[in-house]
Amino acid sequence: MLAELSIRNFAIIEALTISFNKGLTVLTGETGAGKSIIIDAIGLLIGGRGSSEFVRYGTAKAEIEGLFLVDAPHPVYAKAEELGIDIPDGMVVLKRDIMESGKSVCRINGKLVTLTLLKDIGQSLVDIHGQHETQYLMQPEMHLSLLDSFGGEEMEQLIAQYQSVYANYKDLHKQLRNLTENEQQMNQRLDLIQYQLEEINSAELLANEDDELQEEKLKLGNYEKLFNSLQDSYESLYGENKGIENVSVALSHLQNVADLDDELNKLQENVANHFYALEEAAFTIRNYFETMEFDPARLDFIETRLNEISKLKRKYGNSVNEILDYAAKIEKELDMLQNKDGNIESLRKELQKKEKQLHKNAMKLSKKRKKLAESLIADIHQELKSLYMEKTVFDIRISSLGEEGAVREQDFGKYGSDHAEFFISTNPGEPLKPLAKVASGGELSRVILALKSIFSEHQGITAIIFDEVDTGVSGRVAQAIAEKIFRVSEGSQVLCITHLPQVAAMADTHLHISKETTNKRTTTHVVSLETSQKVNEIGRMISGVEITELTKQHARELLDLADEIKKTS
Repeated sequence: MLAELSIRNFAIIEALTISFNKGLTVLTGETGAGKSIIIDAIGLLIGGRGSSEFVRYGTAKAEIEGLFLVDAPHPVYAKAEELGIDIPDGMVVLKRDIMESGKSVCRINGKLVTLTLLKDIGQSLVDIHGQHETQYLMQPEMHLSLLDSFGGEEMEQLIAQYQSVYANYKDLHKQLRNLTENEQQMNQRLDLIQYQLEEINSAELLANEDDELQEEKLKLGNYEKLFNSLQDSYESLYGENKGIENVSVALSHLQNVADLDDELNKLQENVANHFYALEEAAFTIRNYFETMEFDPARLDFIETRLNEISKLKRKYGNSVNEILDYAAKIEKELDMLQNKDGNIESLRKELQKKEKQLHKNAMKLSKKRKKLAESLIADIHQELKSLYMEKTVFDIRISSLGEEGAVREQDFGKYGSDHAEFFISTNPGEPLKPLAKVASGGELSRVILALKSIFSEHQGITAIIFDEVDTGVSGRVAQAIAEKIFRVSEGSQVLCITHLPQVAAMADTHLHISKETTNKRTTTHVVSLETSQKVNEIGRMISGVEITELTKQHARELLDLADEIKKTS
């Protein structure tokens, strides 16, 4: 859930911090008070398109920060892990600063990220729907993934199996294309990799050779310093200073009294262990510098060799190991090009096998999707019925490669060979039309709400925001929408800007948005309403400016009705 939102210097908002609760939160207030500005701020926080116009006049930047509380295993955990971002105690903090220039600085839990990454994380936490916005539910290209999400884990496994085969299929196609396309380009490529492979092989590189040569060069270049330091170290232990001999004397004295006390015996053993360790270290130091030999010719060879390797690095990799890996790669390619005809035949046979397997897996997906579509259509009709759209017909049209169809590369995509689109007819006798072409605002509001009611359970969205989605409805439909929005809020936090008193009455938390002018500057204020204040605000929504005892009574009735509905839900 979105727990807290902080906004500074954004549009008409100077400084505003709002705490949110679970369930349904409604935001009401006069037109222009700043309700939609708050939703705009959340939209920017989750990666929406920014502009310098959002920065409050006279300030350097707008700042938006949101705290989300997320339980595992929400999808955001996997995304954050990919980015190396920790989520302590289930808290995700998104922050976005928009500068006067229009540029943005984005952070997730304090880590700087790109706007694309902020959007990826943000839109897995919040879904904003406004009546006139083109949301994913209205985009035909998103309908297939929505249908798949309705299938849960079983569908995820089928898609994963298909995608594994699809990746191999695409790789085989790429290899075959490389061998069968432009003959001139292929010959040019053959000459190039032959030259490259000969150049690398003639260098007779050894794995990790550059690192080992650099280490040897460092030693030879510092021969005098190394020799003197080791000799001085040995002399300190076994020379005139007699460091080890003094330790030996101390050990002898301790051995004389070790049998008088257990503590002294342990101490003597400890000193003895250190003495032998020092003695061994001294011998190792002596052997090291005694075997050292300065060879100017060797140093010259190393520098020449490293220079040769450096030239190869500029062409083929950042290290000898990378160069050797590249050589292995082009050697394989060379073999394929030199034995082109045989490889083409082999690839075609392998591709045919993979095509059959891919087609089989794609058909499994199609079969499953058609069953899911039947179930989803039934659920949506049930939802629409509760919104007084019982005569509405909803359909999901799935087009896919036929069982007997020719297998072609263009028939398959990352998610199979299917295309799905939602169709609807809101009036009897009218033909089914694409969902995106539903004309009536009130009908569109209810259709979207029905879809949200179903898909909110399958998408893992932390918070759903409805921005005046109830526009264009009244009476019993308004009450049905109010109850539906509340039902959605039982499974996911819902924030709703509304002008319907029926929706406001269903709220678990009611925030009133207002604005005032001080020192010739406009600022926005947010107040959480108590019961008596709710009565007045809902009364205002019913009657307008003048609030009478009758409108207050009607407001109380709406609140009492809402309480009864909540108790039975």
